[in-house]
Amino acid sequence: MSTSSELTELPSSFYALVVDKDEQGRITPAVKEIAFSDLPDGDVTIQVAYSSLNYKDALACSPDGNIVKNYPFIPGIDASGIVVASKDERYQPGQAVIVTGYEMGVSHFGGYSQYVRVPGDWLVPLPTGLSLRDAMVFGTAGLTATLSVKRLEQHGIKPEDGQILVTGASGGVGSLAIAMLAKLGFRVTAASGKKQAEPMLRALGAAEVVSREAWLPERPRSLDKQKWAGAVDVCGGDILAAALASVKYGGAVAASGLTSGGTLPTTVYPFILRGITLYGIDSVYTAQDHRVHVWARTAWEWSSISQVEGFVHEVTLQELPALASRMLQSQMMGRTIIRIAHCH
Repeated sequence: MSTSSELTELPSSFYALVVDKDEQGRITPAVKEIAFSDLPDGDVTIQVAYSSLNYKDALACSPDGNIVKNYPFIPGIDASGIVVASKDERYQPGQAVIVTGYEMGVSHFGGYSQYVRVPGDWLVPLPTGLSLRDAMVFGTAGLTATLSVKRLEQHGIKPEDGQILVTGASGGVGSLAIAMLAKLGFRVTAASGKKQAEPMLRALGAAEVVSREAWLPERPRSLDKQKWAGAVDVCGGDILAAALASVKYGGAVAASGLTSGGTLPTTVYPFILRGITLYGIDSVYTAQDHRVHVWARTAWEWSSISQVEGFVHEVTLQELPALASRMLQSQMMGRTIIRIAHCH
């Protein structure tokens, strides 16, 4: 039978980024002081050290994001920190943990808070070799990127088979996937709409950086010249369709995003004439054993990525609303992490 335990006496209140809606329907994110009684139910209470900024978080701070259903709400789909109270015998006060995905930051108060309370099933112990800070350099984006790379590996694609295309390259998933693939010996072509991102992308390991205009055909084609052994796509829409049309015979695409749209304007031709495989990548409800494996691999194989100059931007909770707006306007690059523990 599990027992409840606490590391230290908890404060009476703490700070969080609260998104609220006023009587006129206006959405306003602001750092506010809240109490533990405001937190939802959960087995484990965590003092958050770091979180990160993802596209879904930016949508949660937006009036048109269609992420948050009930207000007031605390966004943040990622968090790393220290357990301070637990009713789950698997986790003890003082233990370092990571939580990503599930309902956190979507329908359950998220990581933009000095404390979170979540079900124990959502947690992963912080693996040896990874700091709480570096864990959030990866976060959901890193989990998604690793699952994408793993799919291409499982498909049997090898470095000698040719170049790998990564779309949305300047964002979190894309940039991390580039670095991971480069470390595995692949020659990576990074496709980005941001010319200013090229130095960062090359530092991460991209062998070639191309603009969106340079590789997207003027008119969509069901089949195009065979260029890529495989691809990691975070964009969807026309960009995913163009990637599918230009993957080599027997290749594969791992798709995880829809920043360019949720529709897929293509035909069956890439699949039945070239034997292309399209893998859907979901990191929200990934099985626990897969999460533990991915985080262990991140620690021993990918951790140095967090040290790439110019890749990681550390900010405070107070800076988040403006940065979320910039992300929705495609003005952000690399990974933005939020220092939570001493946010006020």
